[in-house]
Amino acid sequence: MSHTPAQSRAGAPAEHAGHHHAGDQAEILDLDADVLAGHTASIAAWLPVEAAPRHILDLGCGTGAGTLTLLERFPTARVTAVDASTTHLDRLREHAAAAGAADRVRLVEADLDATPWPGLDTPDLVWASASLHHLADPDRALRQVRELLAPQGLFAVVELAGFPRFLPPDAPRDAPGLEERCHGARDHHHAARLPHRGADWGDKLTQAGFTLAGQRTVDVEIGPPAPEAVRRYALAGWTRMRGNAAATLDARDLAAFDALLDPGSPDGLLQRPDLTLRTRRQVWAARRA
Repeated sequence: MSHTPAQSRAGAPAEHAGHHHAGDQAEILDLDADVLAGHTASIAAWLPVEAAPRHILDLGCGTGAGTLTLLERFPTARVTAVDASTTHLDRLREHAAAAGAADRVRLVEADLDATPWPGLDTPDLVWASASLHHLADPDRALRQVRELLAPQGLFAVVELAGFPRFLPPDAPRDAPGLEERCHGARDHHHAARLPHRGADWGDKLTQAGFTLAGQRTVDVEIGPPAPEAVRRYALAGWTRMRGNAAATLDARDLAAFDALLDPGSPDGLLQRPDLTLRTRRQVWAARRA
């Protein structure tokens, strides 16, 4: 998202938050959706719903990875998709139309840190994927979800446990451990801006008056060899990380970093035979008590 703080709060995944052009952000969200589609579907299939939901609320929907997965998982449901980015909602509209589901999606542009929230009806299922940690006051948002949710409705919170990794620990050859140094710099950069990243959402949900109905950790490892989509995903993520890294890395590390971004280099992210996506997603399902 060149996004405003409101757009960041409303739904950018943790690994892609930052002050970048909304179009670039949308491209990465689409890559994220493509690469993790199977894992997102497995999470949706796992949700301990008591009955097929009629109305689903997707908070911080981005370009629609969760929305489209939930529409497929629950073919009689309609989804209200909320995000602060017009660019993201426009992309979601296109995706829903391409999937033949435009009539089942209502798009709402809103800042989830603002009060009051716009009219969002009474959902049976609320889905928040990689969005809550962007909020200035997520505890207030959890209470608002509880007020909205239908009796015995389900609230699903999905968060990434840290940023994705793509390289072996001893890579690249000229600067072993570069990836961890970059992520250390990125963690420091985001510490003040995203203080709720890595929170215990199970505890927060309980404090907000929910009853936990399930918790799951999904480990993701794709490659080697890495599919083309994973390579493009890695390149996009590393390109966005370059700005933060430049201020903290020495000349050797920066040279190695730029070599990884070189699309024609055999040691670059698009060519490396050892490229592997490794990440972890944590899921909490909670019921309105």
